[in-house]
Amino acid sequence: MTNKRILLVDDQEDIRLLLQLSLAPLGCDLHAASNGNEAIELARALRPDFVILDVMMPGGMDGYQVCKMLRADPGTAHAYIILLSARGQQRDIDEGKQAGADYYMLKPFSPIELGDLISQARPHQ
Repeated sequence: MTNKRILLVDDQEDIRLLLQLSLAPLGCDLHAASNGNEAIELARALRPDFVILDVMMPGGMDGYQVCKMLRADPGTAHAYIILLSARGQQRDIDEGKQAGADYYMLKPFSPIELGDLISQARPHQ
């Protein structure tokens, strides 16, 4: 497989940096967005294999809404979507599944667990 293209979406710069540092050893093609609208634009342009998506973001569009939009777009529906959130209630996880997420990871996240997931998971065909 060619280099995996990953879109990192979080409104906090320190989280985006931590994600980049965690995934850099995998040799992935990393791109970052700081809000939902930017994420949609970048995803449509890049067609990433993976999207790591924060749930709570300012700007009117949360991670669940972004996830639904990515799943509905034929150009981005193939992406393996990981929701990353501090919200760990079962209803939050269920909402993530209903939005089309492949995986729900809690903050603070384990860089090792994330790297393993990216290494083993496959985008949709």
